[in-house]
Amino acid sequence: MKIKKLLVANRSEIALRIMRSAREMGIETVAVFSEADCNAPFVRFADEAVHIGASSPSDSYLRIDKVIDAALLVQADAIHPGYGFLSENADFADAVNGAGMIFIGPSAESIKIMGDKLAAKRAVSKYNVPLVPGTTEAIIDREEARKVADSIGYPVLIKASAGGGGKGMRVVQSADEINEQMDRAVSEAKSAFGNGSVFIEKYITSPKHIEVQVLGDQHGNRIHLSERDCSIQRRHQKVIEEAPSAVLKEDLRKRIGETALLVAKSCRYYNAGTVEFIVNEKLDFYFLEMNTRLQVEHPVTEMITGIDLVKEQIKIAQGQVLELNQDDIIISGHSIEIRVYAEDPSNNFLPNVGKLNSYKLPLGPGVRVDDGFEEGMEIPINYDPMIAKLITHGCDRSEAIERMKRAISEYEITGVKTTLPFAAFAVSHEEFVSGRFNTHFIENYFSPSLLNEKMDHDELVISSLVAALHYDKTKPSNDVSGSSTSKSKWKQRLTDS
Repeated sequence: MKIKKLLVANRSEIALRIMRSAREMGIETVAVFSEADCNAPFVRFADEAVHIGASSPSDSYLRIDKVIDAALLVQADAIHPGYGFLSENADFADAVNGAGMIFIGPSAESIKIMGDKLAAKRAVSKYNVPLVPGTTEAIIDREEARKVADSIGYPVLIKASAGGGGKGMRVVQSADEINEQMDRAVSEAKSAFGNGSVFIEKYITSPKHIEVQVLGDQHGNRIHLSERDCSIQRRHQKVIEEAPSAVLKEDLRKRIGETALLVAKSCRYYNAGTVEFIVNEKLDFYFLEMNTRLQVEHPVTEMITGIDLVKEQIKIAQGQVLELNQDDIIISGHSIEIRVYAEDPSNNFLPNVGKLNSYKLPLGPGVRVDDGFEEGMEIPINYDPMIAKLITHGCDRSEAIERMKRAISEYEITGVKTTLPFAAFAVSHEEFVSGRFNTHFIENYFSPSLLNEKMDHDELVISSLVAALHYDKTKPSNDVSGSSTSKSKWKQRLTDS
């Protein structure tokens, strides 16, 4: 079926990003929006827009009934869920199909299997996919948890069976911590996902987070589009991603890609999805989970492959056969993405919402910005505080890094504090440049004082320049330090400091 009108069940930058690809395909677009987003760019960009509720996600973007009603009202052929909100909700996929529309994503059954980490483990184990040592069944009892942890050996990781984003996840270093951390994990999982089931795995102490982008059609054809390294994280959430990984050699890249396709096969997956792996210091890799949707970090894959993932999603949803085979996938250069959040990195990355008093984007070769805001807009308190994704591409990793440094320096945002200073610190750090970094980068190498030290230095230089200029205006005329040569050297030393 040819899609003529597409409703995007999401907001901000991802809604805009999907609509742009749809428009290039000659497809009309429909936005749904909450009260907080009534003046947002994605609403104005769409061909049609439907108000679906109050600012709270539970009153708008998470309301399956309201989204379906809006789609039926405008006679949409299909719904794209983006990421977050309803994107991995099997009931929503069923509701879209039940209303006679196309869901731009996998089957509800695939979402169900991979949405439960234990079910996912059972599914992939049939294909000999490597798994981190641990339980394959849910645990809620303290004593059972202690026995399992003792048998695996400490440290262990307690993880919620449902959900993600670091919620319901606890590291246990020794037996005397197991009861307290078990209680916390179960309580957090119940609160976040309505399901207190947890499982236990061996904790990988120096892990890299490597994920593989996969595409599959409804005719059984599947390919992978290489990997992304998403190891720089705060509170188990990614903040910097790159593709390809700096540490994978071709043989390992091939093996991890083929394993990702086995994971997709285990749940008869079609559309775009991401298979996530944890990789230890010896470069042994283990299946972590599968995200049954488009990822926030998908642009870095697009940049190195030249493939528009949203267009591929739409083609697959229309029932088309994949036009690409594995041999067609050629990696070109290197790409890095930073997530620009309205957060204060000098205050434990706490949200810092407010008004964008100034907002100027970086430009130039190899720079892409996916955003959903304009100068003068307020960052709503109701949603994730991500302002934009800044992506650079270069002929190699070094050029991508240098372009990122330049782009960060050109990105002007005032009115709210952002994670740009942290990103500048991170991409310049030797651990990142070398590729040695792992998921503990922030806790091992970053502290707010490092940003404050840099700020103090810059302020010192500016103050010194002001003092020098003031001195130049008020010095006695016979002062030998006032010669042009002396003044020039003084200013040069300040510039070089």
